[in-house]
Formats: sequence, structure tokens, C-alpha cells
Amino acid sequence: MRKRRAEKRYIKPDPKFNDVLVAKFINYIMWDGKKSTARKLLYDAFDIIEKRTKQSAMEVFNKAVNNVQPLVEVRSRRVGGATYQVPMEVRSERRIALALRWLRNYSRERNDKSMALKLAAEIIAASKGEGPSVKKKDDVHRMAEANKAFAHFKW
Repeated sequence: MRKRRAEKRYIKPDPKFNDVLVAKFINYIMWDGKKSTARKLLYDAFDIIEKRTKQSAMEVFNKAVNNVQPLVEVRSRRVGGATYQVPMEVRSERRIALALRWLRNYSRERNDKSMALKLAAEIIAASKGEGPSVKKKDDVHRMAEANKAFAHFKW
């Protein structure tokens, strides 16, 4: 092996909720390095969530992330000139990364007035186990289930 593995970067928890997952999600939302804008956006979304659900925003957010995390996914694997979609378990870090990415992308696609409203709506929907980000997880699981026959190609 020529190159060594990249060192794992650890991020500091966000100032308001003192939570690493929230800080990570702020980094996902951020555009052009405007962290303060992203932070304000998420905090506004959390305020909206608390108003709408009458629950703690952190609870709703954590539940949403857990509902969106995929357990298995398919990865392409070439065996003898043919490419197979091999179902594999998802590492915990990638699980969180995918969940946050899907929440962000599908909230951007929503038709609400502001990004804070879009984020709040997507997080609330995901915490109830509905909405496009949860559907995406189900699609990934369905794909893995359909390709279970190729599970013996794992490496």
C-alpha cells in the first residue's frame, strides 16, 4: 500500500445544543462557507418544529435521523466481466452521512416559502416515518433485498 489512510476528522459540537450531530448537519446545509447562515437556518427550523409538534426539537431531529438511516445498501462489484449489485451492510458513519444528505437534499426540493420551513417540514415528516427521505431509505432497502442472491460476492 502506497498511501496511508486519511485521519478521521472530529468536529466540535454546536454551541446552542452542544450536539455533534447538529453541528454535522449544519455543515451539510452550509453553502459557500456561510456557517452562520446555515446555523441560523437550522435553529429557525428547530423553532418551527417545536411550535408544530409541541415536542423538543432535538428529540424530533434524532428520531428523524434514525428513521432515515439505511441498514443495507447495494454496491457494484465486477466478477468475471459482469457487474453485480451486491447488498452490503452500511458502516455507522456512512449511515449517518447518508441520512443527513438525504434529509438536506429532499428538504431543498420541497415547495415551502423558506429553507427553514422546508427543513422543518422534512424533519417532522421523517420523524413520523414518512416523506421522501424515508422513501429513499425504503428504496435502498428494497434494492438490497432484491439482490440478495448476489450476497455471496461480498468481499
